[in-house]
Amino acid sequence: MSSSDIFIGETIGTAVLILLGGGVCAAVTLKRSKAQNAGWLAITFGWGFAVLTGAYLAAGVSGAHLNPAVTLGLAIQGGTEWSDVPLYLASQLLGAMIGAVLVWAVYYGQFHAHLTDPEILKAQPAEEGLVDQSAAPQAGPVLGIFSTGPEIRNAVQNVVTEVIATAVLILAILTQGLNNDGNGLGTLGVLITALVVVGIGLSLGGPTGYAINPVRDLGPRIVHALLPLPNKGGSDWGYAWVPVVGPLIGGALAGGLYNLAFA
Repeated sequence: MSSSDIFIGETIGTAVLILLGGGVCAAVTLKRSKAQNAGWLAITFGWGFAVLTGAYLAAGVSGAHLNPAVTLGLAIQGGTEWSDVPLYLASQLLGAMIGAVLVWAVYYGQFHAHLTDPEILKAQPAEEGLVDQSAAPQAGPVLGIFSTGPEIRNAVQNVVTEVIATAVLILAILTQGLNNDGNGLGTLGVLITALVVVGIGLSLGGPTGYAINPVRDLGPRIVHALLPLPNKGGSDWGYAWVPVVGPLIGGALAGGLYNLAFA
């Protein structure tokens, strides 16, 4: 596939992934949203459908990696040229940022209503879910729409959680989703991968919010820091390395394990 195919497919596919995934987080979180408080099941299935839609759109163009951990795992496995990896990663990051901006545009009024509500502002930071609030920078009241955060802030545990969850995802892709030519996921593989993401969210997503994708977290976190949101609070950059490093390690381990066990 050409460089333009990779750029177009990964940018559009990742943008749609984040639009729908971040959109369900916004729908569940924000005041004046009809889906407010719909809960964890809505979020996990929403992200699964987001993966399904984004990957289906991009599968025939770029192979629908939509995730640097997938790209890394495929490069180690041999299905992706190492020379293409930088373009994949840059396109994915750009797409993730575009998707996050689109979420803000769709929920513009709800963001304003939520971030100017006295009850919401009074509740910060007591509802951030941290054992020791003084141990971490304050995260803003809508940061969870854009990026992930741990319920218990323990760097080792948080990284291990992301490594294990991402390795499950990448192994599932490598073992059943890759076609014979190494050109990406077929339609059945896209569906299975989406269901795997739902399963990961339900089973392994509780501790950290299951980023399992570096740009899914980093791109929207950058957008959160840049958007003119009133009373948005901090972007928690002290934690930002965990959902980048953990998934990359998980992707690399999955690629290596595939070569040892399945190749």
